[in-house]
Amino acid sequence: MSKIVILTGAGISAESGIETFRAETGLWAQHRVEDVATPEGFARDPALVVEFYNMRRQLAAEALPNAAHKALARLEEEHNGDVLVVTQNVDDLHERGGSKNLIHMHGALNSALCAVCQHRWDAPVTMQVGAACPSCGAQAARPDIVWFGEMPYQMDRIFDAISRADIFVAIGTSGNVYPAAGFVAEAARAGAQTLEINLERSAVGAQFDEAQLGPATQTVPAWVDSILRRD
Repeated sequence: MSKIVILTGAGISAESGIETFRAETGLWAQHRVEDVATPEGFARDPALVVEFYNMRRQLAAEALPNAAHKALARLEEEHNGDVLVVTQNVDDLHERGGSKNLIHMHGALNSALCAVCQHRWDAPVTMQVGAACPSCGAQAARPDIVWFGEMPYQMDRIFDAISRADIFVAIGTSGNVYPAAGFVAEAARAGAQTLEINLERSAVGAQFDEAQLGPATQTVPAWVDSILRRD
């Protein structure tokens, strides 16, 4: 009964039409990261930041889960062991693909956060600047997104799962963003077998035991099939 921890990044959603952070076109290309993905940017121009995430939320809502998302959900359902997906993505394609045991370490587009009391609630498709928190009433709503300079969510739970994992897999990640880029080293120290599934080797690709390269919609279902055949 092997324990599998899977880290997913932008590459798994790219084939669903959701652009990556480093895309040369689209929303990210039109904005500086400092302006739309930092607490300082939100403090300077909350209207710009809220509108940016309104647009991202709309684009994500129009996307559909692809074969890679669905394969991971099938693995969770059919594997004779534990499967945890830790995603850096803020879209909900894993959930819509069927995954249930899931951590959004960088937050979620469909969630709103009160900057005063930390209450969370379902974000409307179009958030308003200064929207009131339904819990404390403060006009301090913000996108429930982990911005640069902020601590990712549920890190204790993630590191605990990695320390117990038999298999650690990173799918569609760049290996440039920490702490997620350090997960493979943690998994290796814990004795896990490590695998990278990506279009090309990531910045930390040399730290993995094995790599399978190609589009996620092809490589991920094939890997899931291989695991289920072993069960």
